[in-house]
Amino acid sequence: MTQPIHESHPQIKARLKRAHGHLAKVIEMLDDQAPCTDIAQQLFAVEKAITNAKRVLIHDHIDHCLSPVAEDDRSDIEDFKAITKYL
Repeated sequence: MTQPIHESHPQIKARLKRAHGHLAKVIEMLDDQAPCTDIAQQLFAVEKAITNAKRVLIHDHIDHCLSPVAEDDRSDIEDFKAITKYL
């Protein structure tokens, strides 16, 4: 059974495409023997893009795929979201 596409999936795809572009640039920079500082900066961009995509995906899953909770009592969900930044 295929799950419906979540509203966040296009945003996640855009983040991953950005990471893909940064990673391709890193490979090109290595081939061109670019300065290590510049390469590290691009690798940092790849890492951040992937981390942000993962965070959006996890938050979307929490909001839409876990057991629903009453709208007036979202404190547990918010606490759970806060801790995901450490994943």
